[in-house]
Order: sequence, then C-alpha cells, then structure tokens
Amino acid sequence: MRSPLLLLACLYVVQGLPYGFQASALSAYLRSEGVSLSAIGFAGALAAPWMLKVLWAPLVDRYGSARFGRRRSWIVPMQALLAMACLVAAVFPPERALGALLATVFAMNLFAATMDVAVDGLAVDVLRERELGHGNAVQVVGFKAGMLIGGGLLLWASRWIGWQGHFVAMAALVVLALVLTLLTPEPGARRAPGDDAKESTPAHTSMRQVLGTLHRAVSRAGAGWLLVLVATYKLGESLIDPMFSPFLVDRGFAREDLGLWLGTWGMAASIAGSVAGGWLATHVEITRALRVAGALRAVPLAIVVALATLSTFGAPVVIATTIAEHFFGGMLTTTMFAFMMSRVDREVGASHFTLLATVEVLGKSPLSLASGWLAERAGYVGIFGVGLAISVVWAAMVGAVAKKA
Repeated sequence: MRSPLLLLACLYVVQGLPYGFQASALSAYLRSEGVSLSAIGFAGALAAPWMLKVLWAPLVDRYGSARFGRRRSWIVPMQALLAMACLVAAVFPPERALGALLATVFAMNLFAATMDVAVDGLAVDVLRERELGHGNAVQVVGFKAGMLIGGGLLLWASRWIGWQGHFVAMAALVVLALVLTLLTPEPGARRAPGDDAKESTPAHTSMRQVLGTLHRAVSRAGAGWLLVLVATYKLGESLIDPMFSPFLVDRGFAREDLGLWLGTWGMAASIAGSVAGGWLATHVEITRALRVAGALRAVPLAIVVALATLSTFGAPVVIATTIAEHFFGGMLTTTMFAFMMSRVDREVGASHFTLLATVEVLGKSPLSLASGWLAERAGYVGIFGVGLAISVVWAAMVGAVAKKA
C-alpha cells in the first residue's frame, strides 16, 4: 500500500461502531423497552474503557511481534474479539437479557478502545510530518462515520433487518477491516529527504523502559504547556454545546426539528469541518493553523450568545448557526489532534498519544457535566457569555502557548 490512510480510515470507522451504538442507539432501544431515564443515563458508564485506556496503553508499546507487525499484533486480535462480541450481542435483545447485553456492550467498547491505542500508535509510526493533517482528518472523520453507522444508520435500518441484523452488520464491517489488516503488511516509518519525522523504534524490552520513556516525554521542557493547551481548547464549547439544545426547546422549537438540525445536519457539518481541518493542518504551519481554527470557532459561539439576548428568531438562523458551530468545531478538533501527534514521542507513540487524548477528554468533561447546574444559576446569556469569553481567550493565547509546548 502506497499510503496508510486507507487502512487507517477503515480502522477508525470500525472503532466508532460500538461507541456510536452505545452513545445513540442503545438509549433508543432501552427506552423503547421501558427502561428508566436514570438507568439509561448510568448506561453511559459502558464507555469507561475509552476514558481508562491510558492505563493499559503502555502494554501496547511494550509487547508486539516485529515479524507480524508491532501494532498489528494488537489490532488483529482486538478486531477478532470485537467481531465476536457483536455476534454475541445479536443474541441478547434488551427485552430478554439486558444484563448480558450491557456486559457485552462494555466488552465491545473495551476491545475497540484497546484497538484505538494500537491504531493511534500505528498512525504515529507511519505518518510523516506533512501527512499529519490528512491523517488526523481520517482519524476524526472515520470515527464519526463509524458512530453514524453504528448509532444511526443501522438503528434506522433495524426496522427491516431487526436487532440481530443490526449486530451482524456491525460484525461484518469489523471482519472486512480485519481482512484488510491481514492483507496489508504493517508499513514501517518512512523518511523522505528533508522530512523531519523520526524513525519508528521497535518495541521496548521491558515495561520499565516503556514507562521511563513515557515519563521523560511528559517531563521534558514544554510538556506542561502541551497538556494545558490540550485540556483547555474546548472548555468554552463544553459550556455552550450541552445547553444549546435545551435553550432552543425553551424558545419553542420542536425537538424533532432539533434532532434533524443538530443531530444530522450538525454531524454532517462536523465531518466536513474535520476534512477542512485536515487540509488546514497540512497546508498551514501547525501553530498558525491552531490559531486560525480557534478564532473561527469563536464566531458561531458569539452568534449563540447574540441569540440568547433576542426575544425571537427563526429556524434559518438556528440552522445556519448549528452548521457553522459544528463545522468550525470539527475543524478545530482535527487541527488539535494533528498538533498533538506532531508533539508525540514516537518511541512510545501509542501511550503518549493516548495520554494526550485522555487529557483532552478529561479537560472538557467537568464543565460539560456542570453546564446545566451553571445555566440554572447564570441563565443562558450568562453561561453562553462565559463560554465565549473562554474560547476567545484561548484563541488569543494559543500561538504563544503552542510555541512553548
């Protein structure tokens, strides 16, 4: 294969399947069976492996067969286990075996999250500096496409293919990716003339060596600034996004319309923005690309604040704002992921990138969880205004901070 992007795209799509099912389709299935809203909310804990994968990421850097492929040694078995888990879930409909189904969904997320560590490591190993923009566009778009398939399209098709068909289709997609992985020799890191990318290193000889290298990576000069940058880039968005839909409901818009505008058109715009972010990170110096994406991201957030001050506004304004918000949000995400990958120590690429990705999630989670509580006290204008202020400050400071990272 001349380029690893096709393989990476397939792998990221597969990883998004179980997460999309757990995040979107599962709640619909459970509610249709009369499961309480509280229980459905707690079902979000099934995605815990995606938050905790950093704990076992060093194992992926430590162990692997050089002959079979350092990363394929993990990707292939995780794909096989994920496909089997999908087939197992097919025989556990929620109305008859809810406990077994939830345990299986947890296992699916565990296998996919572990595979994600290895796939991120593969991307770090094989992508050259000038490929990071396209590579991370593939990463973000592929995962979102997998979520759409697992949590949207197959749920829609389940009226014809049924519960079992939903999971058999997921298993089939995983098997297709498994076959492609087996047919594709693991690309070694390449170094073109003038390319400043480092050569990939073989697996470490001991876990102490892995942890030692990772410790040096997070202790080097500028590493703290990198963590701050990653943890804060979506703080403002995490305050605004969770409350935007309730705000529109309170202004009289139908939830069915919001599902179409935010869930479907918004996701399509997010995917388009991720592609644009990949182009930006490829053709513009990465620090400047971050600054541009951050500034553009603040524009639709400012419109949201303006809407909160108005007594009335129409659907076209909401649709345009939603599309812009998701588009520039997707652009910023891909640009940030490319920046993260450019700063990763390739000796422990899987562990280091997974650590940064975990910091990214942890950074935006607290304010997102508290957004409703804050909105009740500060009002929509107040919380949207604070979110905008945080985003503007981040965009203004990102250039100086990124140079230190």
